[in-house]
Amino acid sequence: MANSTPDLSPLDNVRAVLVNTAHPGNIGGAARALKNMGLSQLYLVAPREFPAANAIWRAAGAADLLDRVVVVDTLEEAVADCGLVVATSARERRIPWPLLTPRECAAKSVTEAPSHPVALVFGREDRGLTNEELQACNYHVHIPANPDYSSLNLATAVQVLAYEVRVAALEAEKGTELSYADWDRPPVKAGDMELYYEHLQLALGELGFIDPDNPRQTMTRLRRLFSRVRPDDMELGILRGWLTATQNYIYRTGGKGRPGGVNDE
Repeated sequence: MANSTPDLSPLDNVRAVLVNTAHPGNIGGAARALKNMGLSQLYLVAPREFPAANAIWRAAGAADLLDRVVVVDTLEEAVADCGLVVATSARERRIPWPLLTPRECAAKSVTEAPSHPVALVFGREDRGLTNEELQACNYHVHIPANPDYSSLNLATAVQVLAYEVRVAALEAEKGTELSYADWDRPPVKAGDMELYYEHLQLALGELGFIDPDNPRQTMTRLRRLFSRVRPDDMELGILRGWLTATQNYIYRTGGKGRPGGVNDE
């Protein structure tokens, strides 16, 4: 059965992840926005300046959130245990990704948060998230701001999504929407999906399906496919076993595959 936590409020299991924040005041502003809406988890990926007095000043009465901030070096670390990861994106992608409105993002977050951690990922103030970071997320969310002046302050973007999450949580209290806890297995954690992508690229290279040195857009499109499907942990185990069996067959028939597949340790 899926790992559910019946007594956990959805708001307690939704985290905001700020990537490479340049201005500490935005960290404080984001903390204040989260606390306004009843959220309490803030993760920072390689902030340029933190701790900082300006962050505390901007946080006002939300300085307690800054005391509990989790600081990590990479986005992968920040979302490794999450079952749902949504990235904010203002740019059109060359390869479109499953896209949510803020309201859809909030509804999905609240539905799934009782079962597993949910991450809302916000990019750098000046250039957002890289393609690699965007591809590490299940969905993208776009805030439909005024097209003539669409650049949102980081803390403002956090406020918009945090507000939608709170509204969705209040709405969920009135009804009995299907929860991910009703699924028979929990969804794959983001960290396990990254290990699968490494295994998949290695196996496809050994199979001769892709050029390991130049996979072009094949891996990006496969990432998009699996982000859309979102396999559960048992399904991922089947896929990993399939890849290992393929590698073993290549090895037995004189190819480059290796017995036992890849080692994730």
